[in-house]
Amino acid sequence: MKISKKIKFIIFLLIVGCGCWFFLVSPYLGFLANEKKFEKAARDYFDHHPGELPTGERVKTLSMNTLYHQAYLKDDFYAPNSKKSCSIEKSWVKVKKENNDYRYYVYLDCGVFSSRVDHEGPTIKLEGEKTIRIGIGEEFKDPGVKSVSDNVDGNMKKSDVNIDNPVNVNKVGTYEITYSALDSLKNKGVAKRTVEVVQTLHSTVKAALGEATNYKGLPENNYVRLSNILFRIYGVDANKNVILVSAEDIANVNYTKIDKWLDYFYGYLNDYTKGIMVKNKYCKMNLDETQLATTECSSYGSETLLGVPSVDMVNKANGENGNFMQPFTISWTSTAKDGDNAYVTRNAFFFDDYGKDFVSYPSVHNYGVRPVMTVKGDSLIKGGTGLVNDPYIFGDVTPAKGGSKINTRYTGEYLSIDGEIYRIIQVEKDGTTKVISESTIGTIDDKLLCTASASSPVIVYNPKDKISAAYCINNKASTFLETSYFVNHEIEVPVYEDAIIYGEETSVSKFKAVLSAPDMYEIFSAQTEMHLASLSYWLKNTSKSKNRVGAAITDIGVPYNETIPDYMSLNIRVVAYMKKGSIISSGLGTFESPYIIK
Repeated sequence: MKISKKIKFIIFLLIVGCGCWFFLVSPYLGFLANEKKFEKAARDYFDHHPGELPTGERVKTLSMNTLYHQAYLKDDFYAPNSKKSCSIEKSWVKVKKENNDYRYYVYLDCGVFSSRVDHEGPTIKLEGEKTIRIGIGEEFKDPGVKSVSDNVDGNMKKSDVNIDNPVNVNKVGTYEITYSALDSLKNKGVAKRTVEVVQTLHSTVKAALGEATNYKGLPENNYVRLSNILFRIYGVDANKNVILVSAEDIANVNYTKIDKWLDYFYGYLNDYTKGIMVKNKYCKMNLDETQLATTECSSYGSETLLGVPSVDMVNKANGENGNFMQPFTISWTSTAKDGDNAYVTRNAFFFDDYGKDFVSYPSVHNYGVRPVMTVKGDSLIKGGTGLVNDPYIFGDVTPAKGGSKINTRYTGEYLSIDGEIYRIIQVEKDGTTKVISESTIGTIDDKLLCTASASSPVIVYNPKDKISAAYCINNKASTFLETSYFVNHEIEVPVYEDAIIYGEETSVSKFKAVLSAPDMYEIFSAQTEMHLASLSYWLKNTSKSKNRVGAAITDIGVPYNETIPDYMSLNIRVVAYMKKGSIISSGLGTFESPYIIK
């Protein structure tokens, strides 16, 4: 028996109708019934608590939770066709007096179904960014509210917005400003703004300097560590950036080659440091000896990332108790006297130069170089107090964990072997780690001295020649040092025709040695002022000059730029290469807490 199309259609309609009734109509009718139960429970509550009914423009809100708690509601409300309860937290009844009568507004949230009553608060739009970062101590002005509107009440006044602003600009932390507004039914709208009060480099420096633009005298709290190198804060520039100067000489170099050497130095800075450096125009001027008291710069070089201190910078740092820009070594300034001579500075000159702040020397001489750089003022300080033993740090280096290999570490970090402190120069391609001793070898009373024989008219660095200081260094230093962590490694000795000038070596001699002297131009080869442990020592740079021109550092921390006397005996600092498998057992990699090698 065939069923006609008409009957099929009627059956289809009946099925659809039943489905609509079951899935839509019946649940909706049940939802409306629950709304009425909810409203009745609220009315019963106020029948028993008439004193709580609102007056004037006030609105009284009863939560579903309150009505359950006080037994005005007993049956649970469920989302249609499920066992999921309607939201106790979001559902409420509000009462408002209108035309001398009380009107009840019911909002029941059951997921699929919810009441159509106005339940959304005003929308608040803010001026400016939702997250703002400021430096500690800096002024903060809240950008405020851009607009506020409600889906029922329309546009509202900005003055209707209540602002809770807990920001304390004098305390590092993350603060949340809350903006809230109520519509006519007292639905609340909320917007939030996050304000991060951070310790930026600029804000920290300005707090210390006040209206001044640079530190003066001998401040104790202007040290920072970047790329494992200790710098001192000089001051701030007009762009709210901060000028840093190396706390001590990094190496010794000819004045004529400073810019080239700074390019070499830049290669040893880590990516974080390079990322916060900004180009600046550093002073480069010529002065005669009558102009050396100036605090003004008359001529600047082109924009660059690195420079060295100028005479005017040093003068502006003069204070009653001294000048932190004048080292105990002799260091170049960027200021020239003429085409052949330039000025150096130090904290005390002697003999004919006693009392002077600057002395001129031939530009081809080797003296200390202290890089100057400008970094972004908004760089975040992650720790430290600015003291020499607790400098400001920026999180650019994470200390090694115990068990790490030393050849995974970085230039500038410190390590200790049997009590002797070394500093990492670099990790070599072959996996060894090149290090330099922080001080000269031996005790204060029992230093290891090596002599260059006077029998030769030329001082040559050759670890195979018994009359060379190099032989003494390689063969006798082990008396004072634990060398089991070092390997016999190829060293390169730069050889110069006459004057020792950076980048102008005529040849390179290669030898195998466990211990060698530093290269004058290599990073960390200058005498260390901060730790005051180094005396005189030999360098490995070699001149062919028959005038006994040789590379060595004197007891006062400066290179010999003249003839070295016969039978000169000097202390030594050593450079060595650590085995690939050398393991760190503890320590932070700083001078105060060096890595302990096991």
